[in-house]
Amino acid sequence: MKRLLLLVLTLTIPTLAQNPPSQLADLPQAKDYVQKRVSSYDTTGGNADFRQVAAAQTLTLLDVDGPGLLTHIWITVASPDPMHLKSLVLRAYWDGEATPSIETPLGDFFGLGLGEYYRYQSIPLSVGSDKALNCFFPMPFQKHGRITVTNDGPSKVDAFYFNIDYRAYAKPLPSDQLYFHAQYRQANPPAGWTDQWNSNGDPSVNDKKNLDGVGNYVWMEASGHGHFVGVTMSVLQNQDHWWGEGDDMFFIDGEKRPSINGTGSEDYFLGAWGFGEQAFAYGLYGAPVKGPEKAGSRTSVYRFHLDSPIPFTKSLRATIEHGHANHRSDNFFSVAYWYQSEPHAEFPKLPSLEERIPKLHAVGGPGNVK
Repeated sequence: MKRLLLLVLTLTIPTLAQNPPSQLADLPQAKDYVQKRVSSYDTTGGNADFRQVAAAQTLTLLDVDGPGLLTHIWITVASPDPMHLKSLVLRAYWDGEATPSIETPLGDFFGLGLGEYYRYQSIPLSVGSDKALNCFFPMPFQKHGRITVTNDGPSKVDAFYFNIDYRAYAKPLPSDQLYFHAQYRQANPPAGWTDQWNSNGDPSVNDKKNLDGVGNYVWMEASGHGHFVGVTMSVLQNQDHWWGEGDDMFFIDGEKRPSINGTGSEDYFLGAWGFGEQAFAYGLYGAPVKGPEKAGSRTSVYRFHLDSPIPFTKSLRATIEHGHANHRSDNFFSVAYWYQSEPHAEFPKLPSLEERIPKLHAVGGPGNVK
């Protein structure tokens, strides 16, 4: 891979994207909202500040009228289910829509796509003190906001704690405000076009052409107008060697050839050379979990375009190759984040819990017996 020259830029990030200098500068300004919070606090005045969620039960976290703007979500969970980050499903509905604008397993929404906790810090998402899930994406709504969590797992959640902070406004929000969306996708596994290869550098692999993105792993597809703001992705390798020989490709407004085309998976996530030997986590990009280049290895990555969101006026298809020209068959789990006008296109059907659980597959190729 070509070494990336990472320039240190002065980023102009909107206040609501959690830009500390801008937040400090805005503190003296009068505020035109009422600060609100919904939480799992004990309404009797006791200390049982949590909710329990039985198997197959849906718990409503937020159900409020607008206009309003969510600014922060905090969640922590105690559950006997070792896969509760995959079995709990987060959904959000804006302004009375019939289908959710957010639909993703709870852990994946916060970048924990392999069903395991790890600590990291980015600007919009972070996980602290072992199991503290935090989201700072601003989420506006004009008429109504509703957030639920559904337990698809076999066990009752013993304690589900949450705090959701939002601003209540007396006047409608600006008419150009777009709605926050988050879509889960997975390929468990994606089907590589061949298992007859020994290394990523085999001529049969390197010489394969991919100009139109056919077979790429899809992060999201949207119709309408809006802008893409980032993705979190986790990889469970089925095969040996580096999983990231794949280019990101963004198809904007119906393009047949992508107008944004990258140079490799680690390049898109703003690392280089297979991420080297160390995990890392920064404000806009990171690889907070970084495994060896072996079958069974686990990696988690993220990239947020807060510096320059990717606009679309009609549609967007955001994708990445799984190996060069899609020759590899590793497991991908991702959540894409974007803002757009409503109505949104129908999301793909959420895979069943059994399908969502990360596991190795017999796909052939290096390090794998088919």
